[in-house]
Amino acid sequence: MEQSEQRALVIDIGGTKLAVGVVDGEGRVLENLRGATPRASVDDGGELIFRTLVGLIEDLKTDAAEFVGVGVGCGGPMRWPSGEVSPLNILDWREFPLRARLAEVFPGLPVRVHNDAVCVAIAEHWRGAGQNTDHMLGMVVSTGVGGGLILGGRLIDGRSGNAGHIGHVIVHENEPLCRCGAVGCLEAIAAGPRLSEWAAEQGWRTGVEPGQRTGRDLVDDARRGHPVALAALGRAGRALGLAIASATTLCDLDVVAIGGGISQAGPLLFDPLETTLRERIGLEFARDVRVVPAALGQESGLVGAAALIHEPGRYWSPGD
Repeated sequence: MEQSEQRALVIDIGGTKLAVGVVDGEGRVLENLRGATPRASVDDGGELIFRTLVGLIEDLKTDAAEFVGVGVGCGGPMRWPSGEVSPLNILDWREFPLRARLAEVFPGLPVRVHNDAVCVAIAEHWRGAGQNTDHMLGMVVSTGVGGGLILGGRLIDGRSGNAGHIGHVIVHENEPLCRCGAVGCLEAIAAGPRLSEWAAEQGWRTGVEPGQRTGRDLVDDARRGHPVALAALGRAGRALGLAIASATTLCDLDVVAIGGGISQAGPLLFDPLETTLRERIGLEFARDVRVVPAALGQESGLVGAAALIHEPGRYWSPGD
């Protein structure tokens, strides 16, 4: 079978959404469906989320016999490559055996699970903004902040599979406390919920329930000129610039591609990012790095998950 004719079942699991689809060997998304990530009302060990995911896959109405494998991006951290996941943004899943459970649903097919932000980085390298470069960082700035690292044209997994997790690079010495337990993480400053919390403390939408203040609302208000919303995005941009300056100097990067909901703020985020980045990069070799918006939008997680199946030589090192 020609690679373009191969079909991978792909899954993208985040704190607020579940997405499933079918992607061919050229990286084209042929079908996709999305749904909300449920919140269990009782401690069911995460079974409600898994049942919802399986139901969404069944709604694709696609014969499993057509698939050459199952590729999955899921929020981290996780045990890799065994695929037990403990996403910071999905409290119902702790050491949940996602890869093993999907292998039970799809016996005989390879099932490969990686971090969702890693899958975005893979997608951007394979078919997006990082094509034709061998050294890039892909980032997601959304409910959390994550990343994936491509060096020498191959995904760098690290000892535990969590290499490139730039959301937990320290960018502030004293605050704020991150959900991971460390102080001053990039994610604790730049992730959408954390941005909204900080802005509310400064007087933004103080009469609105916390759950009704979102990163998208913040971006919308910043575009309207709200001073606190603008300050929040500037704060996030500066934190991102600090983290990227460090990552570029450490890894000798060509490109950093940034996706996720908060990246949709455009220049309101990217301008302070660029200013800080250029101020903080000192070494000559690091100054040529380009920071660009991710090119593949909401489909990037699905495309990257497909590359785990279609392009394992570059993006799946365990070999199983």
